[in-house]
Amino acid sequence: MAKKKCDFDFSKCTGGCSGFGYFLGAIGAAIYYISTATGFWMGVLGLLKAIVWPVFLTHGLFKLIGM
Repeated sequence: MAKKKCDFDFSKCTGGCSGFGYFLGAIGAAIYYISTATGFWMGVLGLLKAIVWPVFLTHGLFKLIGM
């Protein structure tokens, strides 16, 4: 079985690199949402938002380009 090579140049990614990028983004989003939470349930909501952060990113990009 071939071993996957993972560079930080995302244009050459094979396999797990994009998953690593998503993982770092999810950790960063979780830290941001939890640090800005005003209560326990807002922190729980922040964790849920951190899981689906690409949806917010895609929606914002579509609004930016006028789609």
